[in-house]
Amino acid sequence: MQQLLRKIAFPFSLIYALVVYVRNLLYDIGFFKSITYKTPTVCVGNLSVGGTGKTPMIEYLIRLMGEKEVAVLSRGYKRRSKGFLVATQNCSVEDLGDEPFQLYKKFPQITIAVDSDRRNGIEQLQNGIKPEVILLDDAFQHRRVKPSFSILLTAYDNLFFNDWYLPTGNLRDSKLEKKRADIIIVTKCPESLLKDERTSIYKRLKPTKNQKVLFCSLKYANVFKNAKGTIELSVLKSEKIALVTGIASPKPLVSHLKGLDVEFKHFEFSDHHYFSNKEIDQFRDFNIILTTEKDYVRLEGRVENVYYLEVAHHFSDEDHSVLERSVMDLI
Repeated sequence: MQQLLRKIAFPFSLIYALVVYVRNLLYDIGFFKSITYKTPTVCVGNLSVGGTGKTPMIEYLIRLMGEKEVAVLSRGYKRRSKGFLVATQNCSVEDLGDEPFQLYKKFPQITIAVDSDRRNGIEQLQNGIKPEVILLDDAFQHRRVKPSFSILLTAYDNLFFNDWYLPTGNLRDSKLEKKRADIIIVTKCPESLLKDERTSIYKRLKPTKNQKVLFCSLKYANVFKNAKGTIELSVLKSEKIALVTGIASPKPLVSHLKGLDVEFKHFEFSDHHYFSNKEIDQFRDFNIILTTEKDYVRLEGRVENVYYLEVAHHFSDEDHSVLERSVMDLI
């Protein structure tokens, strides 16, 4: 049914494509202005509506930068606060949005800020803590800011050159805008991705001579966590388990758990979903609830025995070195 509705909506996708094209053209010819800032800014984004692993990539960059004074600026999607806000101990997931709150819980030593106005957010950070670098989360399509460096993500199982515009497809920006990326990263690749397939994807991406193309896979942790501790895989196999996801693409996690021979009932919700009490009641009959790290921050304290599985991007040594050199040269 959903596929049928998407096909019926094709005329609307043509209108959307035209609007996107005109908007980008007006920026390209200078009718709309893009501003560059003194503080180095690294943009992490995509051309589609989620599911490419932006938050794990932000985490990867934070770790890459070590002791540098890093700030992350996010829109704070679906947050209930307004304007510019810096994460503190008094902030809740509703104040920041799930992904910024997740980053704050994991990296309390850096500055996490939210503002739907990226220009204002950058200016507030420059005038306040004065970070050495600002990571712009999900900002590729926000052309009012011209970042110092842009990283464009595309998922292996839904490469942007195979996609189409909303609402028929998942593209929210033109495929031609890949030209603005300094690095294109193909995420969620199989660990056993063959060299010939890498070459095939590279050719279809058609990078410019100055663009680099990197590949990475997802690497899951060996244990499930919550605020109280961890749980081993062996325990899971004897329990009644629910998997609860509210992310754009739960398929990799589902495949991973099935590969571990974990039996579960999957409750799937839309990306960034805030769970109602009625929905949570559906999970209470299960001994253990497994979820993603992003969903955990929206479930913690509302249901017992909920655990999350950490996930990270994994690069080859060569691709890791390329990314490290490219980003660290900015600072």
